[in-house]
Amino acid sequence: MNRGDIVKRIPARTFQDLIVWQKAHQFVLSVYHFTDGFPKNEIYGLTSQLRRSAVSIPANIAEGFKKKTRPDKARFMNIAQGSIEECRYYLILAKDLGYANRLESIPQLEEVSKLLESYCSSILNSGS
Repeated sequence: MNRGDIVKRIPARTFQDLIVWQKAHQFVLSVYHFTDGFPKNEIYGLTSQLRRSAVSIPANIAEGFKKKTRPDKARFMNIAQGSIEECRYYLILAKDLGYANRLESIPQLEEVSKLLESYCSSILNSGS
């Protein structure tokens, strides 16, 4: 493809067509795998909180996808962004508590964050 070529994106028909949702879903799967190794006494604490906030990201993307107005769509994407930050903190806490040596999920979370920021911008700056 030449630099001058225009790439025409096919509009997403379902939330599952969104790359940002796909990446967020992969992050959730990683979080579930990661938290399997947490101490059993964290099952109702950090394990539950991290999983809940991770699931909130693709869930809000999915819910916002079908909203009819740009402000409604943007509101759900903003909730997802808040859940990203919540996850970021829980991952730092898990590391500081010694539940993980490295935070392998952080690059995934960063990618989702950047994709979501772009998606929000496209919602607010277009007729989506």
